[in-house]
Amino acid sequence: QVQLVESGGGVVQAGGSLRLSCVVSGRTLSTLSMGWFRQAPGKEREFVAASSWSGGSTNTVKGRFTFSRDNAKNTVYLQMSTLKPEDTAVYYCAARYGSGTGRAVYVYDYWGQGTQVTVSS
Repeated sequence: QVQLVESGGGVVQAGGSLRLSCVVSGRTLSTLSMGWFRQAPGKEREFVAASSWSGGSTNTVKGRFTFSRDNAKNTVYLQMSTLKPEDTAVYYCAARYGSGTGRAVYVYDYWGQGTQVTVSS
């Protein structure tokens, strides 16, 4: 059973930065494709970035967010900079066994509990 635990959320002023972490247990990270999603109040869960175990990545917030993975630490990160109030959301880490950079919620097999990011103006 794969377990995901996110951390690193908090309250930050607009223009600031945060780094989210997601620690993976129960399976070696190098065999998992990973994704980051976010969900703002009253909105659907939204794809942010993904990385395939076979190589390749995609990111919908290029220039401000950077997805990275450290297979040795079984941890993935989402470095967020120049944050805006519209980035306020609960951020979720997700994992899937298949290769590729899936953007749909339903293709992911496991989810973390989420970490709140609040950007004040």
